[in-house]
Amino acid sequence: MSMRTRRSVRAGQYLALLCYLVFLAFPFLWLISTAFKPAPELGSLHPTWIPHHPTLDNFRAAFDEQPLLQAAANSLTAAVSAGIIAVVIATPMAYVMARHRSRLSAAATGWVVVSQAFPFVLLIIPLFLVLKYLHLINTLWGLIMVYVVWSLPFALWMLVGYVRAVPPELEEAAAVDGASRLRTLVSVTAPLLAPGIVATALFAFITAWNEFFFALVLLKTPEKQTLPVVLTHFLGAEGASDLGPLAAAAFLATLPSLVLFAFIQRRITGGMLAGAVKS
Repeated sequence: MSMRTRRSVRAGQYLALLCYLVFLAFPFLWLISTAFKPAPELGSLHPTWIPHHPTLDNFRAAFDEQPLLQAAANSLTAAVSAGIIAVVIATPMAYVMARHRSRLSAAATGWVVVSQAFPFVLLIIPLFLVLKYLHLINTLWGLIMVYVVWSLPFALWMLVGYVRAVPPELEEAAAVDGASRLRTLVSVTAPLLAPGIVATALFAFITAWNEFFFALVLLKTPEKQTLPVVLTHFLGAEGASDLGPLAAAAFLATLPSLVLFAFIQRRITGGMLAGAVKS
């Protein structure tokens, strides 16, 4: 392949990536624009990207109309708890499945893949009956249990891949140096798995933070509802919506995921070889 052809291919790749980024960014940028527009501009027949008279009235109205802070606290509690519990359960399971391959581990991997194909509608009735028997309907802990069970298969599948990427020779070298099994796992394997654990926890967090269907069915008391459910309260009869406050509330609902990802992205992409060098 000539140098000119390589440059053309690379330019095409960058162009495709740019188009994809524009495609992803358009809804979010329009959401921000709508959140800061006053009522006359929201009803204009000629919408603009940048508000002519930006205002915070939509944010004030959103907090006045709905208990957004309480809903955000509920979502944060459920998402953080689900992420931590899922990672704590999945990490040792993934290590065993990756290091001790057998028919059982292959069957477990197949179950992980198949379980992701089940639609929510087929699961909600059995889940509702189980949680009702456990007296966990209309409780955050019941919702957290559902989120953990729902995110655990994919979290396990992700961590198995990360464990298999860690060379077993590193653990064998630590054992030759006299390190115990526990010391090897803590000092050698765990630092190498840190980016994978963080990425898995982030996945579980975002899944729980954005989830709507289970929260709508299982939580009935307004004080216990999560943020995605409360956002639907801005929709009136026959599809009418309070567009300005809805956009403002939706914009605020997206911020935690964005801030969290921006804060830990270096942890995800870096440090894959941390702990591999013996001191």
